[in-house]
Amino acid sequence: MEPMKRIWPAALAAAAVVSGVSAAGAAEGTPVAWGPCPADVAKPGLQCATLDVPLDYRHPAGRKISVALSRLASAKPAQRRGVLLVNQGGPGLTGLDFPVSLVDAGLPQRVRDTYDVIGFDPRGVGHSSPVTCDMTPVQTVESVNPPFPYRAADVTKAAKAAKTVARQCTAAGTAAVLPFITTANTARDMDRIRAALDEPTLSYYGDSYGTYLGAVYTTLYPRRSDRIVLDSSLGPEGYDAEALRSQGLGFEIRFPDFAKVAAADPAQYGLGATPAAVRAKYFELAERLDRAPAQGYDGTTFRTVTAAVLRSDAALPALARLWHKLDVHEPVSPATGSGAGSDNFAASYLAVVCGDSQWPEAVGTYQRNVATDRVRYPMYGPYAANIRPCAFWPAPVEPRVRITDHGPANVLMLQNLRDPATPMPGALRMRAAFGDRARLVTADQGGHVAYLNGTNQCGNDAVSDYLATGNRPAHDTFCRA
Repeated sequence: MEPMKRIWPAALAAAAVVSGVSAAGAAEGTPVAWGPCPADVAKPGLQCATLDVPLDYRHPAGRKISVALSRLASAKPAQRRGVLLVNQGGPGLTGLDFPVSLVDAGLPQRVRDTYDVIGFDPRGVGHSSPVTCDMTPVQTVESVNPPFPYRAADVTKAAKAAKTVARQCTAAGTAAVLPFITTANTARDMDRIRAALDEPTLSYYGDSYGTYLGAVYTTLYPRRSDRIVLDSSLGPEGYDAEALRSQGLGFEIRFPDFAKVAAADPAQYGLGATPAAVRAKYFELAERLDRAPAQGYDGTTFRTVTAAVLRSDAALPALARLWHKLDVHEPVSPATGSGAGSDNFAASYLAVVCGDSQWPEAVGTYQRNVATDRVRYPMYGPYAANIRPCAFWPAPVEPRVRITDHGPANVLMLQNLRDPATPMPGALRMRAAFGDRARLVTADQGGHVAYLNGTNQCGNDAVSDYLATGNRPAHDTFCRA
């Protein structure tokens, strides 16, 4: 296959490439005017607003795009420390209602009283000048979740589809915006939000991909960062090809937790009486559904749904019931994914993960990676190593931000020991990159996203205490189950 030209159109790439561009010194606009939220995110007590920000921070006086933000105001203004900006990861996920989701999950009142909790749809997402690649429903799904590859020819087939999507993205109506939908620019938007709210610093809670966003922010703006919490961390390299491949390892580490649940009640689930039998059933069901899809489930859907549900301990019994129904051909609820509705999630996801870093270009590299991970991590590794549109994406417009130890000691990391999506090795690399700036609290539990999402009260308390009081563990800490 001939490679796609590795630059954005000349009109988009004319400016010099720089890293760590600061918004300081640029005109930062008018204060935020809070009002009602859009109907699809309206919640009691939640206010919304929009903020204009530069499309390209190298040219802050140039074209503007809008960023939508939300606020759950502190009920005790006299006790309020400042603002807590929150992000639930993705990339590509909306965030206007995330403050309410945190409250619903049990965000302690002492944290709510300490801050106005600020959510936002990152640039390119949802109500923030959304991007598109004009994808069909099938493309919307397969651009993020390509079919499981059994052999090298499957990677070649996926490459053709990925190349088509990449070309569509660079020709769509929002193509001029796509090069600037990056983590670094979203971090710069966060600092514009801080300035518009007339706050000298901001505190931050981010989970999953949101950890990398927070790490980039506090690297670019260390002195404007107050209390920074990173929950379920990517590595300091961000969401690149190796981060995606690491989910093969994460699946293998996490799966025994599910296998124990399923094997504990073979009469109800019928998946086997031992964890080894449940593991064998996984391969049997996945391969059967690849040969003969049923009720909207093929093997790829089965694998990706399983990987998603493994992120929550509370959902493991429901996953076992789903497997049982698929196994005995009982009716199941249809799987839903990023193909429903618009392609905004997929387009903004691709913009960030492809635009943040250079992905391997050669199809043969992905074929080798798939073959390697089929041996290393057979349950999920080949899927995670498969080719995506990033292989054919134009080159990033600026270098990746390097996470360092320069700045105040104000970062608290929380990590589940058996995280399937952002496994422990990445968190350890992020911890090492921050050096003395960070402390790591490791919770002896499985699942993705630790805070308010499990039974480990030690980990929950560490985050709540830090946000509410500033008390951070003196050393890295292990929270037993």
